[in-house]
Parts: sequence; structure tokens; C-alpha cells
Amino acid sequence: MKKDIHPNYVTCQVTCSCGNSFTIETLTDTMRIDTCDKCHPFFTGKDRGVNRGGRVDKFKKRYGSK
Repeated sequence: MKKDIHPNYVTCQVTCSCGNSFTIETLTDTMRIDTCDKCHPFFTGKDRGVNRGGRVDKFKKRYGSK
């Protein structure tokens, strides 16, 4: 194997928007994510609105549904 071509992995602190945090090995020191296994609807079984709306929904919200 060639020397000095592989990246240096460090311990990364990952923080979710729900407040859950955990550590992984990656190239960066910290990460902030939107959903994790503790708050994602697939893993929790709870139906939570992950979809924030599309263009039409944003238009109707902004200008009213005429």
C-alpha cells in the first residue's frame, strides 16, 4: 500500500435538531443533522411532517388560496 494517501479519520460529534447526539469516525470534527434514528418517522413509528411543502404550498401560503 502507498503511504500518506489515506485521509486521517477523527472522532466526530454529530448533533441532531431533536437534541440527540452521538459520535462517529469521519473526516470532520462536528456535524449538525436534521433527522436521526431517534426522531425519524420510519424508526419511531410516529407520523411527523417531515415534508416542509413544495412551491405550490409556499405560493398559496404567501398569497392566499384564491
